[in-house]
Amino acid sequence: MQGHEHGPVSTGHDHASWEERYRDAPALWSGRVNPPLVTEATGLTPGRALDVGCGEGGDALWLAGQGWQVTGLDWSEVALARAAEHAAAAGVGERVTWVCGDVDTWQPPVAAYDLVTAHFLHPTAAQRHALVPRLAAAVAPGGTLLWVGHPYDEERAALWGGERFATAAEVAADLDPGEWEVLVAAQRPRAGQDAGHHHADEVLRARRRG
Repeated sequence: MQGHEHGPVSTGHDHASWEERYRDAPALWSGRVNPPLVTEATGLTPGRALDVGCGEGGDALWLAGQGWQVTGLDWSEVALARAAEHAAAAGVGERVTWVCGDVDTWQPPVAAYDLVTAHFLHPTAAQRHALVPRLAAAVAPGGTLLWVGHPYDEERAALWGGERFATAAEVAADLDPGEWEVLVAAQRPRAGQDAGHHHADEVLRARRRG
């Protein structure tokens, strides 16, 4: 799954399906930053950030505009090419590095980022149990892990499988409480223009001790 909302309900989870989906549309996502990132990252001291499942770059560009040095990871070459074009047009191309990789196998450098953010990936339960600790290990002491997902939805669960929906508390359970302080683990409602197709988000924000 990829990381930015306001696209169509998708049914294929493999790499080829996503590349086809991107090629078939001039823009798969809205291009706007995901609202939970604004809520949770505003006020953090800009440093090094990793945007996992960056898609066409909406979140990465917003972070770069706030002064972050960003690495955007996605497995779609089409999406990354568009993201690079958007970054150049926005004048933040030098603040973003684009990396093509699969979240299931890509190994981020340990303790390298002050913020690791992942929006709407929706892996299987087995994938999530492996992925969350791997992303957590990439956060530097004092840094932030932000994981945002859709709440359980019967229509999407019928297409994707119910195990792809996890509460924020379930995601937090994959973090070592000796190393992490959970600051937010809750379902947060959306209102007004931020609601889009979604009425709420499952939001986990945690700080690495140290």
